[in-house]
Amino acid sequence: MKVRESGMPEQSVWDSYFEPQEILQTLGLTAACQNLIEFGCGYGTFTVAAAELIGGQVIALDIDPQMLEVSAARARDQGLNNIEFKCRDFVNDGSGLPSGRMDYAMLFNILHHEQPVTLLREVYRNLSAGGCIGIIHWNHDPETPRGPPMSMRPKPEQCMMWAEQAGFIPDSGVIKLPPYHYGMVLRRPGR
Repeated sequence: MKVRESGMPEQSVWDSYFEPQEILQTLGLTAACQNLIEFGCGYGTFTVAAAELIGGQVIALDIDPQMLEVSAARARDQGLNNIEFKCRDFVNDGSGLPSGRMDYAMLFNILHHEQPVTLLREVYRNLSAGGCIGIIHWNHDPETPRGPPMSMRPKPEQCMMWAEQAGFIPDSGVIKLPPYHYGMVLRRPGR
């Protein structure tokens, strides 16, 4: 299943919205992370930043082969060899990875699809006990220049509620990520 319209702009505009390394550190990602999974890598904005930051491997999933190629080219340009790119309909088919192997999962600008709790349960399955999930989404504000339509754009409290329904516990409150986004960190209980 392809995720509903995201309002994602072209790559240069998209990249101008973020300071990826800074955001990832704000969301608790460190060099101690050995295994990270990204659900919906898009242009690779955060994929490459995560691969540069962590001490292990990134698994980057996307349903769109063109997005995977853009991301892979970006990784090659940076000389990174710790990213594995996989074309996968992870909403319908899961990640295809063994349970409990990931330290960190990234779900950035994707929880506006029709089955957010189903996806979050798959993320939960992928994470080891104590593993964290970083969530980023567009602010629920009609003044943002892009993003999904307001009718399907989740508010922070919705994302938190969905994640808690999937079994996660909050590790942070809502984090402002100016100019147009918010984030949060939750973890799988244990350890």
